[in-house]
Amino acid sequence: MQTVFSIGVDALAYGMVLFVISIGLSVTMGLMRVVNLAHGAFAMIGGYIASYAARDLGLAYAVAVMLAVVGTILIAIPVERLLYHRIYGQPELTQVLMTIGITFCVIGIANYVFGPTLKTIPTPDSLREPVSLGFRTVSAHRLFVIACGTAVALGLWYFIERTAFGVKLRASVDNAAMAAALGVKTEVVYAVSFAVAVGLAAFGGVVGAELLPIEPYYALRYMVTFLVVVSVGGAGSIPGALAACLLLGAIDTTGRYLMPEFGEFFFYLAVIAIVWIFPRGLAGRAK
Repeated sequence: MQTVFSIGVDALAYGMVLFVISIGLSVTMGLMRVVNLAHGAFAMIGGYIASYAARDLGLAYAVAVMLAVVGTILIAIPVERLLYHRIYGQPELTQVLMTIGITFCVIGIANYVFGPTLKTIPTPDSLREPVSLGFRTVSAHRLFVIACGTAVALGLWYFIERTAFGVKLRASVDNAAMAAALGVKTEVVYAVSFAVAVGLAAFGGVVGAELLPIEPYYALRYMVTFLVVVSVGGAGSIPGALAACLLLGAIDTTGRYLMPEFGEFFFYLAVIAIVWIFPRGLAGRAK
């Protein structure tokens, strides 16, 4: 029972980390129609900023997280205006080539500036201590990650489905020309949506650094994982992305606990099975 409980907690925490990072990619792919393979690079940038702020500058963990999110968004804004703006509405191959190029540029800059070493993000004592549930102790950091994932899911759903900006975003996606004719500033909508997606990637990269370590090739190492999660969940669907992350996180964690020699075999076997049954993803939208 202890093993089952440990698998459950680790699987839930891992799934939530995948969700917080990947949901931004789901937004850009499903709502903005951009295949952004550089999404993991922004999560890596957030991790590097947080590591520098917390470890080298000695700032508090909460401050490091905020600096990581804000700093990554500030870096991403000119990139969106100069590069991403050029590929909106372009063929998917063009988007892939552009974003994969951005990924390699970020990796090269990270290696040059910070060196090819693993980056750690010191956590406060309150997150390192175990929390007693009466019948079992659980890592406080795991509970923190789970809480963050839950908050992001609820907050983003409300932002897209219940706010005026969400209405404008969905209108711009359905018919950009008509939305613009009705006074919606579609370029601003896309820029803000991109900033939110990048900010979530940075936030997930920081809070999930214990499960997905920050290193120079982070963006490439987890690129397929993030893309797979979005494809399985259905691009643009928050419930679908959450379900995919929790399901694949549970399968991957269970496999690593019970049969570690198989590596990611069960993860990708599950991906093949789900995509075969649900070609558009668990909650994919018909085109």
